[in-house]
Amino acid sequence: MYNNSFFKKVLFICSVFLVCSCDKDYNSIGDSLVGGNHFIFDNYTSEVVVYNQNITAVQSNNQAVNPLGIYEDPNFGTTTANFVTQLSLAATKTSFVNAATVAVDSVVLSIPYFVDATQTKAKDTGGFNYVLDSIYGSETGKLKLSVFRSDFYLRNLDPIGGFVNAQKYYTDQNSVFNSFKIGAKLNDASVVGQNDEFYFNKAQQVNTIITDGVTSTSYTAPAMVLNLNKNYFKTEILDAVTSGKLASNDVFRDYFKGLYFQVEKSGANASALSMMNFAGGTVTIYYKDDISTTDTTRKQNTIVLNMTGNTVSLLEQTNLKAAYTTAIGAANKNEGDPKLYVKGGEGSMAVVKLFNNGELETLKSRGWLVNEANLVFHVDKDSYAGNDMPQRLYLYDFTNKRPILDYLDSSTGATPKKGKITYGGILTKDISGDYYYKFRITNHVRNLIQKDSINRELGLVVTENINNVANARLKSETTEFSRVPQASVMNPLGIILFGNNIPFGDPNYDKRLKLEIYYTKPN
Repeated sequence: MYNNSFFKKVLFICSVFLVCSCDKDYNSIGDSLVGGNHFIFDNYTSEVVVYNQNITAVQSNNQAVNPLGIYEDPNFGTTTANFVTQLSLAATKTSFVNAATVAVDSVVLSIPYFVDATQTKAKDTGGFNYVLDSIYGSETGKLKLSVFRSDFYLRNLDPIGGFVNAQKYYTDQNSVFNSFKIGAKLNDASVVGQNDEFYFNKAQQVNTIITDGVTSTSYTAPAMVLNLNKNYFKTEILDAVTSGKLASNDVFRDYFKGLYFQVEKSGANASALSMMNFAGGTVTIYYKDDISTTDTTRKQNTIVLNMTGNTVSLLEQTNLKAAYTTAIGAANKNEGDPKLYVKGGEGSMAVVKLFNNGELETLKSRGWLVNEANLVFHVDKDSYAGNDMPQRLYLYDFTNKRPILDYLDSSTGATPKKGKITYGGILTKDISGDYYYKFRITNHVRNLIQKDSINRELGLVVTENINNVANARLKSETTEFSRVPQASVMNPLGIILFGNNIPFGDPNYDKRLKLEIYYTKPN
């Protein structure tokens, strides 16, 4: 009994000692991880250099989206956007039932506008109320719009070099295409809203059809709808069927080269500009060709011409503002500029240089783990006048003319302006009413600091489609600057941002462009 009791007491004391020892070791290990300050979380501001870069005439053929109209920008100047397109046969045509009795009822040109689906609302009376997307300038703006037949053949391949490379056309070639227009304007209806006082009508289209005495109504989204001269199309299109001009698209395009859309000021009216879905455009010729020449109920037929051939966006820049021309003409590439003028089309961009004066090598030696890195471009609201700020900017590898890693790692969105949310570049308004564009370039900076990536310059442009990273060539190329993102050529808008070269003590010093790095380092 005694011995048994003794051994029980010894066993109990040893167990208590063992538990206390383990608890003490556990707390010690925990202290070293959580409370021992072996890692420090901090942030660092790196000064950058950013300067303006002028964009001269640039390749603008076969874009997905094209502007049409006149935009009078109080910050930059006036952009006049004309357009030329080939036409394609929806179906070939080689004969009629009776060519002698062919009669044209009407010729209708229709080009759908882009609409903001998030703001489309159903009407109690049928159809929808629409909000047009990407209409800039005056809401009541008017234009003198003329549609001409073009006699300029838009080639697929460039004869210089033996028809090997794709043909390029440029933003500054409006005078060339203007000299190749044929005859009078085709949109010569008596309704001035279709020509001399044209405007971008946001109203839905109402289509009423009577079949066997029964009336039916359908609704379609807003579009540019113009009645073209039916006699001209009877002579130039339908009468050309029997001679084989509509037997194939190759033959047809060689015969009827295309259409040239020309815009001018409409008297003293304010102007407007719209991004257009020309690829969805059609010219529909409604005609009858039955044997009977007296029956008014003859079946109506159509010949449809699609706007799906080669195209060129033509941009003219006039009345440029003095501050803008000075900024892009005297860029300070060494120390950076105080204001950045970023404009699409034949406009301007900004070039960003990170980690100057040996700073990168210093940061590499510190062993930092980069948690987040951002570039924030603040809008200079005191310099910028107007309401049409670009909704999206695009930051890319200027040297290699390609996206940065953070762009590639961000998911693509369903719409041209809503994708790549994590990567950023979206116009944002803060609680004080100021606007900015923020880019997350964490992976780009990690590769520079933690790996041996080469520190390349970054380019900043306006973009019409964040998902489009293709490039367009400059007409006058240099070794350093030969291409710009194609999506920037599509969008005519501009914005004024704060640069880096703002002196200490200036009220806007804190809004200067800088690189913000949040990191972890071992203690």
